[in-house]
Amino acid sequence: MKYGESTFDILYLLFAIVSGCIMLAKAQTRAQKQMGFSALILGAGDAFHLVPRVLNYFVAADFTAALGIGKLVTSVTMTIFYVLLYYVWLSYYGETENKGLTAAVWILAAVRILLCAFPQNGWLQNRSDMLWGILRNIPFVALGAVICVLYFRKKRADARFRPVWIYILLSFLFYIPVAVGAGAVPMLGMLMLPKTVCYILLLLTFLLSTWKDGKPAK
Repeated sequence: MKYGESTFDILYLLFAIVSGCIMLAKAQTRAQKQMGFSALILGAGDAFHLVPRVLNYFVAADFTAALGIGKLVTSVTMTIFYVLLYYVWLSYYGETENKGLTAAVWILAAVRILLCAFPQNGWLQNRSDMLWGILRNIPFVALGAVICVLYFRKKRADARFRPVWIYILLSFLFYIPVAVGAGAVPMLGMLMLPKTVCYILLLLTFLLSTWKDGKPAK
């Protein structure tokens, strides 16, 4: 188990970070640059949690604080990732920015990050409090729902990005049980694997788009 999970985690991190670098190197449009930054943010943020998790399998040391802080960093960077997905949507489809929608996206992200900062989350002890797991994820799920709906509405106008809304939806369906109940039922943590697969497919969509013109494919 530890070898399989560790190999998967390392390959995922390498894919996210390397693909982000490739996208930034090849970027010719604002949307492509935003895709590259989103991949790097996701990979770098997840590394704070996954690297200590892998080390915990093979090194005889106490990684409790490192794992907890890693979860905190990942929670923040995941939030930033979805804010970047909003700007990818704006740039890729050439949408006129709606100030009310932009404000809602930023407010949900700020509330999520603020709730993550409360000591009641128990990051340093790497413990999962169900109440705070619910509270801090309410604005995050709302943010994800907004982004998912935006991409869903454009699914018929775009060929390459058509499944993006599905990847976002599935990632949240796999994530929510873990965020809320993993502390009581540790086996729920296994759902993070299919969630990560959804992220890989999303980043692969971004990566492949850098070989195109960065505009919606009819």
